[in-house]
Amino acid sequence: MFQTATPLSPDLTHEERLVAIREAYNTDRSQMTLMLAYKLRIPEVDVIRALDGDTAHELDFSRWEAIIRAFEELGNVHVIISNGATTIEVYGQFGKFTNADGFLNVRTKSLDMHIRSWELASVFAFRKPSHLDGHESLSFQFFDKRGSAAFKVFLNFGGNEPAPELLEKYNTLTAKFSNQNNRFA
Repeated sequence: MFQTATPLSPDLTHEERLVAIREAYNTDRSQMTLMLAYKLRIPEVDVIRALDGDTAHELDFSRWEAIIRAFEELGNVHVIISNGATTIEVYGQFGKFTNADGFLNVRTKSLDMHIRSWELASVFAFRKPSHLDGHESLSFQFFDKRGSAAFKVFLNFGGNEPAPELLEKYNTLTAKFSNQNNRFA
């Protein structure tokens, strides 16, 4: 079993809470944010939001569908989806999009997703050392209204540092969809 951290005190001010989350993350920047959130007993989005401006950049959520559609040009990516009991990882390509009854559907040979738009609440570009091998991973992470990860799209997934072309694509998408209040530099 994994070590547990002390849950965050409800008596912390907003700034104290952000500092405590950053300190817990900085003890091991390769740790999975899902597990850190579990240890601190907070929604995962709070971990990512605390890192905004460092390794995370909040994107313009009003453009969530355009962000997802932009993934098609990336080719094959790793998509990770977790719920309360299970995590699934899929390697595939976005494309063949349709909209029906509030769902954005992705229907390629390698990826079959039905995204419930009404449940989505925020999206971030996030880069950190991989928990697998320490190589930098580049991802776009979508969160639901409860603060849980809806799904994460990894442009690379361990093994090697991201190629310069991949890093350029990541930076371009991050800048293109950056929240107006949080400009990506």
